[in-house]
Amino acid sequence: MAAMKLFAFYCRDGEHGEVFRQHTQEALVEHFEEHARDFVVAGPLGKGDKIVGSLLIIKADDEADARQKLEAVPYFEMGVWQSIRADEFHPLFGEWAPDLSKPG
Repeated sequence: MAAMKLFAFYCRDGEHGEVFRQHTQEALVEHFEEHARDFVVAGPLGKGDKIVGSLLIIKADDEADARQKLEAVPYFEMGVWQSIRADEFHPLFGEWAPDLSKPG
């Protein structure tokens, strides 16, 4: 079985993101509890005290699968995010990187 790929989604909130977040917070927590295995990390992006977006790193077979998982997140359904940038993520160093000291 091939290893899952990682996809980073950089999501910027729209004009009414703060209001939409408030109305969707409970559903968001429930979604992440139910689908935790699909995410490496997910959380808000901020500027000072203001939340301006979200960063999600999703485990998936391919980008289409990752996008499907993103589109199931309540913030997506509610329209919290005005723009979404997606890229495959290849960790090289740090906790998510493969252990390079072990033979492959």
